[in-house]
Amino acid sequence: MPRVGMNPSRHQVTDYHPARVTIAMLTHIPNFTGYFSHRFDVLRLSLESLIANTHLPYDLLVFDNGSCPEVVNYLQELNEAGKIHYLLLSSRNIGKIGAFQIMFNAAPGEIVAYSDDDILFCPGWLEAHLEIIDTYPRVGMVTGIYLRTQVVEGLTSVNAFLSQPGVEVVRGRLIPEEWEHDYVVDSGREWDQYIAETANLEDIQIKYKGVTCLATAHHAQFVSPRQAILEALPDEWSGRLMGKMREVDLAVDRLGYLRLSTNQRVTQLMGNLIGDPIASKARSMGLGSFSVARVNFQSSLVQRIYRNPLIHRLAQGLYNRLYWIINA
Repeated sequence: MPRVGMNPSRHQVTDYHPARVTIAMLTHIPNFTGYFSHRFDVLRLSLESLIANTHLPYDLLVFDNGSCPEVVNYLQELNEAGKIHYLLLSSRNIGKIGAFQIMFNAAPGEIVAYSDDDILFCPGWLEAHLEIIDTYPRVGMVTGIYLRTQVVEGLTSVNAFLSQPGVEVVRGRLIPEEWEHDYVVDSGREWDQYIAETANLEDIQIKYKGVTCLATAHHAQFVSPRQAILEALPDEWSGRLMGKMREVDLAVDRLGYLRLSTNQRVTQLMGNLIGDPIASKARSMGLGSFSVARVNFQSSLVQRIYRNPLIHRLAQGLYNRLYWIINA
């Protein structure tokens, strides 16, 4: 006998309706060594700040890209508690573009708020993003942390919009220096290198229908109409674990979508550890379930030796090979 009885769900109807916004986070912590030593604390603070500071209706989708069992167990606990609504587990790292293909096709909302797993969310972050999407025409991406480095390219659609009636524009060095210092520290860059890269760049502040924003966006964290990213994603699976994301940024621009940032900083990059500045900000928001990393920096002589371009390339190459061996 192929069947006994009838499936009891056959004539049932669910009252579930997807929220307008799907928050989609991509996680990948394969181990707790080296670069990833403090990443679990960063992930937990990111999710804690997201849940505490998101007050509009949303569905939370997390795609885990081959993390270690401890991270997977933690995500499963949040899923069982109803804090993560959709949990997608990959048995291996399929790369960021591959994860985007799955996440943006699976997201039920018309708006997707994407985030890497090292972003701190501040109160009102989602409202600030949606205000821009709901005010400006044909918005493709809105980021909550403005990065001056992104003004180099991908502004064709924005520049065309600036000539439209009712658009007010201010150009210059407009953002607080604190934002720049935080970005340099949290992204592991050097201040002198950053100053050289941005020396000839100007911020572009836009005001339209009473809503102010800054030109350009970034793929580490953004809110977007789901269809805009699906249009911009490449068709092929490259196999690369990282990369190709800047091409997505540029494709959004080529498709005629605006790439913008909130005028105030409502999200922040944390990097791969929680330092004192991030810890202080988290505590001011009532968040406390994290540990502050204490890093013993090497002597200035050792740092100068490591920063030698040849030595840096050799060390980075060795690190990459060891990464593949450890995570094979």
